[in-house]
Amino acid sequence: MSTLFTLHPENPQTRVVDQIVAALRDGAVMLYPTDTVYAIGCDLNSKSAIQRVRQIKQFSNDKPLTFLCPSLSDIAQYAVVNDPAYRLMRRLIPGPYTFLLPTTKLVPKLVMHPKRKTTGIRVPDHPICLALLNALGNPVISTSAHFIDPSESSHAATESNVSRFELFDSLEKLVDLVIDSDVEPGNQASTILDLTTEEPIIVRRGLGWEAAAAWAVEAS
Repeated sequence: MSTLFTLHPENPQTRVVDQIVAALRDGAVMLYPTDTVYAIGCDLNSKSAIQRVRQIKQFSNDKPLTFLCPSLSDIAQYAVVNDPAYRLMRRLIPGPYTFLLPTTKLVPKLVMHPKRKTTGIRVPDHPICLALLNALGNPVISTSAHFIDPSESSHAATESNVSRFELFDSLEKLVDLVIDSDVEPGNQASTILDLTTEEPIIVRRGLGWEAAAAWAVEAS
């Protein structure tokens, strides 16, 4: 059974944030709100927790995982950022954008694409995410959480709109921590931009994709 933590959506309580961070450092997996959808995540430096996230999502080891950083300067520690990519990201972050970038040695192999050596990185525009990232001092894995229907086959996930309480109930036995911001989850994922090519490519149209397309043309 998971532990429920309630955080203010705009001003997360420091004491509660510290409790969550302590659990993450011990390898906990959490269900938490972001500026797009509720996500399943853990400390980027916890190999055992990353493996559990993969099991929950039923991801194979060649499926790369996205993670969150608190700022553009932090991204530069984990990814190789050329000048055009930097100019584009500076325009779009923080916000609902995932950037595919070549990794540095700080990114665990369990997270990156095994052949391309790339990873997805986001800087969220969300007080709870930023509070956790700054207190933890490490990036946090972020993969969208979906309602698991107990009436279906094992781990059968649905894309239908559900309340956060339905989401909590369906995942509480799979995660260690559930973070409630008292706000219903969004239903639109992030926009994914591939910045490993000569010109930016929108791989997935998600939240804010129109702005991303406009800035991508200017940055290229």
